[in-house]
Amino acid sequence: MATPGPAPDRVLLGIDPGTQHTGYGILQIQGKHVALLAIGVVHLNKPGWDHPQKLHQLYTSVQRLLDAYKPDEMAIEAPFYAKNVQSMLKLGRAQGVVMAVALARDVPITEYAPKRIKQSVTGNGNASKHQVAEMLKQLVPELRNHTDLLPDATDALAVAYTHYQTSAPAGTQQVGGSYRSWADFLAHNPDRVG
Repeated sequence: MATPGPAPDRVLLGIDPGTQHTGYGILQIQGKHVALLAIGVVHLNKPGWDHPQKLHQLYTSVQRLLDAYKPDEMAIEAPFYAKNVQSMLKLGRAQGVVMAVALARDVPITEYAPKRIKQSVTGNGNASKHQVAEMLKQLVPELRNHTDLLPDATDALAVAYTHYQTSAPAGTQQVGGSYRSWADFLAHNPDRVG
């Protein structure tokens, strides 16, 4: 029986969607080596912008990230439940825009629940954002060179790192799902289409 060869190199884009700030973190995986390619935040809170303008800015910003880094896969933080219905609706739209850009470029998407991300990075599903950021500095040493990052950025990097950990071994459970096209997304999410 032949032993499997090394895992192919991959570029992973993690996104933490938001309506004011959307974080992104991009990792390059070479064998077992993890390197930070980019990390940052798309600011959507410009004075005078209405929600459609924010979504347009988010769409074009994610397009630029895909063009610049050509990720093989995208990981996104799955929706969470909040008491404010309007906030949930706006967040859902932002998540949909991010997914639409990736699906239009045939970039597979995997969603992860917030608790799963915290568990993957820190070993504690109830970890604070600060604990997640500090652990990421141990896991991705280049992150130590970045100071004053917004939590949205480190949260996005945590999503990418979770995908790296989860997608490597065969048969690992994923929260959410992986989608390779609009048809695949719709087939797995009939309740999310009106």
